[in-house]
Amino acid sequence: MAGGSHPSGFNPHLPGLRYQILAKALGATMWFFMLYRAREDGPKLLGLRHPWEGHGHGHHDEHSEHH
Repeated sequence: MAGGSHPSGFNPHLPGLRYQILAKALGATMWFFMLYRAREDGPKLLGLRHPWEGHGHGHHDEHSEHH
């Protein structure tokens, strides 16, 4: 393996620097989005909180005065 050639003759080229940076940026964006959605929707998906509870818009105080 020190010679750098594969026994089957397949020698892939390494990607350019531009593609390496783009791949890391897109991968990081994907993980940030997934973690953000997990923070927002995770308890609902796991059954720890109902979707209609605690949406945090302050509507609960307005509705309690009317009832």
